[in-house]
Amino acid sequence: MRHGTSYSQNQDVSWSTLRELIPYLMAFRSRIGLALICLIAAKVASVGLPFILKNIVDQLDKNDQPAILVLPIALLIAYGVLRFANVLFGELRDTIFGRVTERAMRQVGLTVFKHLHALDLEFHLNRRTGGLSRDIERGTNGINFLLRFMVFNIVPTFIEIGLVIALLGWRYSLWFAVIVFVAVVCYVAFSVFATEWRTGYIRRANEAESRSSTRAVDSLLNFETVKYFGNEQYEANHYDNELEGWEIARRQNRLSLFALNAGQALIIAAAMTAAMILAASEVVAKEMTLGDFVLINAFMMQIFVPLNFLGFVYREMKGSMANIEAMFALLRQKATITDLENAPDLKLSEGRIELENVSFHYQSERPILSNINFKVGANQKIAIVGSSGAGKSTLLKLLFRFYDTSKGRILIDGQDIKTVNQSSLRRALGIVPQDTVLFNQSILENIRYGRIDASDEDVLDAIRMAHLEEFIARLPKGVDTLVGERGLKLSGGEKQRVAIARALLKQSPIMIFDEATSSLDSASERLILEAIRDIAREHTMLVIAHRLSTVVDADHILVLDQGEIVEQGTHIELLEQGGQYAHLWSLQQRERALSATS
Repeated sequence: MRHGTSYSQNQDVSWSTLRELIPYLMAFRSRIGLALICLIAAKVASVGLPFILKNIVDQLDKNDQPAILVLPIALLIAYGVLRFANVLFGELRDTIFGRVTERAMRQVGLTVFKHLHALDLEFHLNRRTGGLSRDIERGTNGINFLLRFMVFNIVPTFIEIGLVIALLGWRYSLWFAVIVFVAVVCYVAFSVFATEWRTGYIRRANEAESRSSTRAVDSLLNFETVKYFGNEQYEANHYDNELEGWEIARRQNRLSLFALNAGQALIIAAAMTAAMILAASEVVAKEMTLGDFVLINAFMMQIFVPLNFLGFVYREMKGSMANIEAMFALLRQKATITDLENAPDLKLSEGRIELENVSFHYQSERPILSNINFKVGANQKIAIVGSSGAGKSTLLKLLFRFYDTSKGRILIDGQDIKTVNQSSLRRALGIVPQDTVLFNQSILENIRYGRIDASDEDVLDAIRMAHLEEFIARLPKGVDTLVGERGLKLSGGEKQRVAIARALLKQSPIMIFDEATSSLDSASERLILEAIRDIAREHTMLVIAHRLSTVVDADHILVLDQGEIVEQGTHIELLEQGGQYAHLWSLQQRERALSATS
């Protein structure tokens, strides 16, 4: 599926990724400028250090004893001041720029998070939750690395190298400048070539890690199913297979890193040796002082230590860019369900729903709904019944506009839902889903999720309407009881009653119940049906039900079969027709009679 895989497939890493970060930095121009001033001050102090060191050595090498007592002390103090200034300005630079990095990470992470929620249902049905979370985590961490090290390490290092080459060529033999220039060119060329070669191994290691993480998360989220079927060892073997792929990818990555490091070390060693031989020969020939020798050595060390670090930075930067590219690929995912430009809010007056010739399919060769026509009047209760796979839940997804109709249109109070913005549409709809999934928070907060700004008293009123007081009273922590991940600490019936309370709290004019009593016992079902009847007087209501006993009081009942409406009418009218509804009613009544006598 196109949505399920594209965001995790890192293609060739493009430097254009950097351009996508620029908008997140522009809000901090003054802070970036101040950090650059600190950077320049630190580099000036760094380049000045070898010259101070040269003069110290030359003064110590003289036989003029009085001078030794004065000049070296001043130079040593100057050396200490420059050394401290170098570190101080570097720390100030990192501290000042840290705010920029952290805010960029926050803004990008928030943008991706909001974008993921804006994507359509198709993307989320095909996503890999574990791999997706790893892509976001690695992407935000990659931004941190890229900004901090590239902006304030790579560029400054090349500036420093340029200054050193110029100074060596001006003050000393041109050969020193040539040695440094050739070494830097060879080092950078080799690093770029080898790192490009390694990028494939890095990518494979990341993909293997994402697969193993996805497998672990998926297995742990479904641990009850694993235990039901005794498949712990199967899951462990499957996870180990994923880890084996990760191990192989990591080993290849490590061996390629060894080759890269060895080549870089050889270039540095050859350049250092050549420069020292040349400097030593100049000292022996009396063309240079011992202080000059120390200066050359200090400059070579000063160049190649950060240059060696530059190799690490470039390697990691490529990996970071691959991670950032994967995260930005999520932002490039386009939702298929979008609002029209400047789409207005849905204007509710009565809460009437109308479906006109609605057809829908996921694949053209497999129709789900065909030419559905019906109306739900203001404050009416309409029920939709039918066998599993008849298309009942698909109707709800179309009403919420998780998908768009393949043909026909859906209107609420005469407005085509495709022409209004999705937020206002969904505010008008309250739902109790068949499969209730709760957040790992308290019962109180899970119910308040229906209307975030609701007071505690409003939540307690919804609890009373959903007949949850007795159940909550038995809990040691009452409404503050945590429900566990996805609500696993509650039974199916308890979760559905929490979902009903949440829907009631939302106070939407249109209420939808999707098998809302399917997990309730007869006593609980009776209480919930009373609550539903109470709110039906003030709401337009659409009820999807398998138990026909829950919809006998509906104003109108639609019977769906293979995506078509095959029967419709009131409960009495459908029984008199003697069709599918009557047959299903008869079966359920016999089942209820048998369960009552058993």
